[in-house]
Amino acid sequence: MKIITDSRCTEYSARGHPERPQRVSRTVEALRAQTELPIIWEEPLAVEDASILRAHTPELLESIHRGQDFDADTPAHPNIVEHARRSVGGALHALQSAQKGEMAFSLMRPPGHHATRRQAMGFCYFNSIAIAALEARAKGCKRVAVFDFDVHHGNGTEDILLDQPGCLFTSIHQSPCYPGTGLANRGKNCFNYPVPAALPREQYRGIFSQAFEELKKFKPDMIGISAGFDAYARDPLAQETLEAEDFHWLGETIRKLETPVFSILEGGYSNDLPELIMAYLRGLSGK
Repeated sequence: MKIITDSRCTEYSARGHPERPQRVSRTVEALRAQTELPIIWEEPLAVEDASILRAHTPELLESIHRGQDFDADTPAHPNIVEHARRSVGGALHALQSAQKGEMAFSLMRPPGHHATRRQAMGFCYFNSIAIAALEARAKGCKRVAVFDFDVHHGNGTEDILLDQPGCLFTSIHQSPCYPGTGLANRGKNCFNYPVPAALPREQYRGIFSQAFEELKKFKPDMIGISAGFDAYARDPLAQETLEAEDFHWLGETIRKLETPVFSILEGGYSNDLPELIMAYLRGLSGK
């Protein structure tokens, strides 16, 4: 298992903001202390503007470089453009690893799946998973799927990948919940599975299984996972029911697809995030 991270991604925060990058520090500590999974630690790749501009407008790129506040959730933290670019670099390194047949997880902040083609929002500045998906397409992958199990709809990823040739987007998310989108399928390639709050775990797994069956029909040659851990029963930002063993089951199920796969961290705001990520990685590794 390859983990891509950079300690600098924990250097931004705002008082009272639920996006506490220190959770990444605690996860790194937990992963370094465990002995069950052999882990190779690597850093994000440098990112060219051309990769970002496959997914975003020049105006968005310029505004983030300029240090523009987008909303209360997405302020211009000091050096946020460097943090956001490194997060993209983590996703691109994870993709590159998957193309070599390696299992990889990008453990970086900020997240990305709410950033649309033109707008940063919801803690997200650049949409790392969409950038990586379009990079995979540009580098020869014929069919690239993005599977988003964050409890919030990946509205930005949908906006960017909508009707993109060779791309599939699938999101399972709580509704109603931020950002209020993802109520129905869109275009020919964006499939949404909104679930009510407090859905029993066994029913949640049933919806995951249904979505995975649809994913198989697409026959992707690369899968990018937006791995959000905020459908956890004790996450402060949502009202779902999943436990650590459900994230382990998700990892196992993704492994059984037998398709090159890479994962990037999206949400997950409980203090139990290290345990949840470890469970997911164990499932991916067949442990």
